[in-house]
Amino acid sequence: MVSPTAQPPVCKIIDYGKHKYLEGKQGKDKKSKQQEVKGIKISPRIAEHDLHTGITKARRFLEEGDKVKVTCMFKAREITHPELGRKKLENFAEAVAELAVVERTPTLDGRLMIMVLVPKPNITAKKKDAKDQNKQDGGKAVQDHRNGEDHTPSVAQQPPVPAQERSAEATA
Repeated sequence: MVSPTAQPPVCKIIDYGKHKYLEGKQGKDKKSKQQEVKGIKISPRIAEHDLHTGITKARRFLEEGDKVKVTCMFKAREITHPELGRKKLENFAEAVAELAVVERTPTLDGRLMIMVLVPKPNITAKKKDAKDQNKQDGGKAVQDHRNGEDHTPSVAQQPPVPAQERSAEATA
């Protein structure tokens, strides 16, 4: 119904398949704006270098605006010392403290100890602005004053010197 109050009421015939397709497309757009949860798995016996590799990945995820779920997996008799896993997770949280806030503290769930990190809101906004600035091409002349004129580059480029003249200069 386009106009139900008009005399006679006005209706529009639509392609129902196209209508459903557009509704689905709008739903996907809303879904893509949600925050993703990225996972990183460690163990209580993880080496320092491997832990730093996980921290680097977590930093990248947090800069992109995603949540990070850090899981410490206990095997066999490691479960008898959960404090080792908690210590690793706390070190992990301290390493990314400038980028993230701990949403869920390390809790033991069976043989897994899980911690969730959320990016700080001001960090993600800064990173997106930096990405936009990187897109600007510095090799082209810049327009200014909205009059469409290009400014000449501040450094004048000299034409290349032919090889014959270079060899003559070197011998002189």
